Formats: sequence, C-alpha cells, structure tokens
Amino acid sequence: MADQNPTGVVMLNLGGPRTLSDVGPFLRNLFLDREIIQLPAQERLGPFIARRRTPKLQRLYQAIGGGSPLYDWTTRQGEGMVKRLDALCPETAPHRFYLAFRYTEPSSEHALRQMAADGVRRAVAFSQYPQYSCSTTGSSLGQLWRDARRLGLANTFQWSVIDRWSAHPSFVRAMTAKVREGLGSFPETERRDAVVLFSAHSLPRKVINQGDPYLQEVAGTVRDVMRELDEDLQYALCFQADVGPVSWQGPNTESVLEALGKQGRRRVLIVGIVFTTDHLDTLSEIDIEFAEVARNAGITEFHRAPAPNDDPLFLDALAQVVADHLRSGDCAGPQFGLRCHGCANESCREILNPAHPYRQPPLHPQR
Repeated sequence: MADQNPTGVVMLNLGGPRTLSDVGPFLRNLFLDREIIQLPAQERLGPFIARRRTPKLQRLYQAIGGGSPLYDWTTRQGEGMVKRLDALCPETAPHRFYLAFRYTEPSSEHALRQMAADGVRRAVAFSQYPQYSCSTTGSSLGQLWRDARRLGLANTFQWSVIDRWSAHPSFVRAMTAKVREGLGSFPETERRDAVVLFSAHSLPRKVINQGDPYLQEVAGTVRDVMRELDEDLQYALCFQADVGPVSWQGPNTESVLEALGKQGRRRVLIVGIVFTTDHLDTLSEIDIEFAEVARNAGITEFHRAPAPNDDPLFLDALAQVVADHLRSGDCAGPQFGLRCHGCANESCREILNPAHPYRQPPLHPQR
C-alpha cells in the first residue's frame, strides 16, 4: 500500500425520507431548491407546496413500509463497492465510502466531517446518478463544495469527480442483465410480443432547453442496453415523477401505457433506466400506480425489471467505474468542463482543490 490514509469515495444522491416524520422536511428542502425547480416567489410557494403534498406522500411511503429504502440500499452498495475496490486498486487502498444526500441525512456536511476525522486526503465525488444533469449531479457537487468551504475544509482533501458513468461498459452490462431478468417474467413464447418501456425521472423542460445533457444521456443508455441485449424487441422511452407547477419533459409514462393499451399491446416490461436502487419511484409509482394504469388500459402482463440494488454484477460495476477513474489520472470526464449553452451559474463545473491539473471553464465568458 503506497499510502495508509484511506481514499474517500463520496456517494452523492438526492436522499429520501427514512421515516414518515422526515417527509415534510424532505419536501420543503426539495421545493426550496432553485437548482431543481424554479418557482415564482419560491420562498413562499415552495413551503406551501411542500405542506400540501406532505400528507399524500406520507401515505405513499406508508404503503411501501413507512420510509424510503434508499439509505439502506446505498449503504449496501458502498460496502460492496469498497470491498471490491480494495482488491482492484491496492495502490489507493484502503477505500472508505461516505453518503452525501442532498435533502436528508447523512448530508455532505456529515460526510466531510467524517472524512476529516478518518484522515482522508484523497477523495472522489462519485455521483450516484449515472446520467449527468445540472439539477442532480451539478447541484450535489455545488452543495459539497459550499459545505467544504463553510467548514474550513476547502484544502483538506484533494478531489476528483465521477460526474457521469452511464456509458461505462460494466454499467451497461449490469443494466442489461436486469432487463433480461425482467424479460424472464414472460413466457418464452410470448416474450417477443412484449414492449420494453424505459422510464426515467423527468426534468423541467426549461432545464432541458438550457442545454442540460440529461435527455441525450438517458437516450444513450437505452441505446446501449438494447444493443447489448441483442434481441429483436420493440422499446420506447418515457418519463415519470413530474410534480409541481412547471412544464416537464415527456412523454409521460402513464400516458404511454394508456396509448399502448389502446394499440392492443398486452405485454409490457418497464425498466427504471436511471434508478440504481428501489425507492418511491419504483416501489410506489411503478409497482402500484403504473400497474393500475396498465390494468385499466387492458395490459394483461405488466412487469418491472428489478433495480440493481446490491446485485453483485452492479457492485462490480460501481467498483470498476471508480477503479478506472482513479487510474486514469483525470479530475473528471471529458464532458464535465462543457457548460450548458444557457448556463448562468458561475460556479458550475468547479472542482475544489483538484487532485490533478484541471482546466476549469472561464467564469466570465466573452459575449
């Protein structure tokens, strides 16, 4: 081992309410965040929407066990990842993982304090969103850097960033395996009649129209998985979880299911192509709400491809993504430095105290 100080891998994610009492604060944080949703008079309207939605969301969480399992699944993923990393990359071992959630605990502040206490010097900010978006990965990184400065830890760690990884071959293989597993729910003689419906979390259209790469990266994942699957199946891409008084990217998953029913399609496999763990979007929206929509539309066989969760093949993928990144000597992927054409955030694409030379885009581009 070249260095006894642990290498820290910070797993960035939105988080989810672990108990029913966490739902209100979670929603308030969400609707106050202008990096996710932009509302008029947001300081007043955001908390109002959160209060109105809290009882309904509490009922949904109650139906799936009383809270989000995202923390538990991400913890298992982190444990499996660092165990594999220690074997793959002994030169940077030991590796430790730290959860940094955007709207719930453990927060990025918690992760940074724990890393400092553990003696971490080399750190990787690892977005748990395989496809990049300014509103998810971008906002999580911004919060991480703000917290590090506020805590006086701006120079404590040398950072690099895994900003997107949906095109990594190991991730594509792991997701393809989940699609195959889902297809196994249909009788073999009927499988060719099934429509593979890829469903992704939607984004406000305003974000997409500003040049956010999320839409093209999700479509790229769908293409890569279908190519790896190598089966002559019909497929489509749609979007779910559009909430709040803004215009969202479509087509909406519910409307696509209704249209498939009207077209006489009776078998659908739905794939949460951006979801690496089970949580409300899979366990409630897909398994309960969309299943009912499918039944009412006349779809007689409706199945979901399992989420990766702690599947060993997916844990292999997580470890391989980090191992390849650590060995690359790069601070981020080649696309990270390219701002969206409508970007107005001067701190966008920043890497705090980079571990390797990083050519940051100009803060004040010429106009």
